[in-house]
Amino acid sequence: MTQTLRRPIRIDIAVCTYRRAELDRTLLSLAVLTVPAGAQLRIIVADNDVTPSARGRVDAMRSAVPFEITYVHCPASNISIARNACLDHASGDFVAFIDDDETACEDWLTELLVMADTTGADAVLGPVQAIYDNTAPVWMRDGDFHSTLPVWVAGEIRTGYTCNVLLRRSAPSLVGRRFNIALGRTGGEDTEFFAHMHEAGGRIAFAADALVEEPVPGKRATFSWLAKRRFRMGQTHGRMLLEGAAGARHLRAVILAGSKSAYCFVVSALLAASPIQRHRYGLRGIMHAGVVSGLFGVREIEQYGNLEKAAQ
Repeated sequence: MTQTLRRPIRIDIAVCTYRRAELDRTLLSLAVLTVPAGAQLRIIVADNDVTPSARGRVDAMRSAVPFEITYVHCPASNISIARNACLDHASGDFVAFIDDDETACEDWLTELLVMADTTGADAVLGPVQAIYDNTAPVWMRDGDFHSTLPVWVAGEIRTGYTCNVLLRRSAPSLVGRRFNIALGRTGGEDTEFFAHMHEAGGRIAFAADALVEEPVPGKRATFSWLAKRRFRMGQTHGRMLLEGAAGARHLRAVILAGSKSAYCFVVSALLAASPIQRHRYGLRGIMHAGVVSGLFGVREIEQYGNLEKAAQ
């Protein structure tokens, strides 16, 4: 009797980069990944610089990484272009995204794949643990304001992020789906991508042990950076609400978001003696103010693009 051999599972690991020396550490962490049984890995590095500045860095790392590395130059300074280039060049059964300043734990990919097999989900998210240095404010370190986890609404995850995710390329909700280039300088392109995927019937799961770590540089370890990011997140949510809100529904959404913002600011003021809670409620109020902005059609503030480039 002839036994049919199972075809290897092919997984592309996508890394979008822009002038970051930390890319070396990211690739080295991928080099020592535990390879899931029966899997073949390939790494795609999408260089979003105007010139192919990461090519030499990637070539220098090839001897240290036991997997094929495909380098793609995809200018310029628009993260959606880079993410779409990764999707366009992916050919595996799955594609996983990790940021160019993150490092993966050895079992990262295995944990994501096990959850995908167990749940049959179209996308599997993992946690991103922020790593602070001693220069970060104590309230920020103790409150852990930069780590990333999914949000559950009524028992399900309705949107996601690209800093730690595995996508099933054959899923109907993902076939042909791409990131919005208009959001490539503001951020929010991943929130929109996964929200629309979910609306198309895609399921999102969470693998709690698929950990990646991300250092928090000094320029991001400030209240002003967090405030700007939360406001933009709110703008994205408000803009997406605006797509399906008209008339009375739109007015109710504005009133609700405005009320939540005011409530959070009042609570923040009352918690002046507790820095962690004060900042947490203050940032939540800023986010809801961003929702109001988005509901009025105000375009998201540019968080990356030229402003972010200057700081990297």
